[in-house]
This record gives sequence, structure tokens and C-alpha cells, in this order.
Amino acid sequence: MRQRDTHVMNGPPEAVGEPADFEAFVLETEPLLRRALVSAYGYEDGREAAAEALAYAWEHWARVREMPNAVGYLFRVARSSATRGRRWRRPVPLLAPPPGNEHRFEPGLPAALASLSERQRIAVVLVHGFGYTLREVADLTGIKITTVQNHLERGLRRLRDRLGVSLPGGDSTRSER
Repeated sequence: MRQRDTHVMNGPPEAVGEPADFEAFVLETEPLLRRALVSAYGYEDGREAAAEALAYAWEHWARVREMPNAVGYLFRVARSSATRGRRWRRPVPLLAPPPGNEHRFEPGLPAALASLSERQRIAVVLVHGFGYTLREVADLTGIKITTVQNHLERGLRRLRDRLGVSLPGGDSTRSER
């Protein structure tokens, strides 16, 4: 067993010695995690929850790196953290644009997205906003693909109704496939 210099360690023992693996993991998973959490909790709370989840991953890296769906697990860790943190604060507007950015979308879209359930909003934003596949959203959120599809269809229908948009042919309830 190799001895470590304890004064040089910057993290938990199981993480030290594996920084390249953890850095690669963060580069791959942070955007997925951040986008999903921002779509659920808004810009500030979503980014904070993603950072807390990655800090948790660093602290428990030996276990997290062995998980078949580590990003899905961290999403659930972050949701618990975000939910706990939001209990005592006044809710922030969901999907407010990042500071300094101008609106580049339909002005009524943030309010319409905020009216969706959390799962509908996550499905709509990740699939149509970021181009995720249904499988990626299912893996991230820990639900079945068919459930993601249902949330997506219901969310799109509610958005169309809220924004007064109809599909070609006038059928506003038909789901997109």
C-alpha cells in the first residue's frame, strides 16, 4: 500500500489520486445535471443544486464512480438538496434568464413553463430546449421512457394552450411524436 503525503491532500482519501477521472466525470455530467436542475428550480437554485451534487460526488467518489447511472443518482441528490434549501425561502421566478441576458424567446414562455409540473417542465426543456433524447431524460430523472414521453406530451399541450398556439390542421391536443 502506497503512503500518501497528508499535507498535500485536497479532498477525501478515496478521491485523491484519481483527479483525472473525477475531472472527466465533471466535464461530462455537469452540463446535463445543471440544465436539468435549472429547468426544475430556476437559474440560481438549479446551479447551486448542481454544484452541491458535484461536491457530494467528490466526497463519495469511490462509490459514485462505480454507479451505472451516477448522473441520475446525483440528480436525485441535488433535488433533495434543492427542495430542502427552498423550503424557507421565498420562491424565485422559474426560468428567469441568467443575469445580463436579454429575452430571446416568447415573452410569455417563462410564465407558461412555470405553470407546468416539475417533471413536465424538465421533459420539455431538456428535449426541446437542449435536444436530449427521451432515453437521456429517463436516465437522468430515474423514470421510464414512456413516462418521460407522457410528461413531454402533456407539457407541450399545456404550453400550446397557455400560449394560444395550435398545431397545423387546428388540432391543439394532438401529441407530437
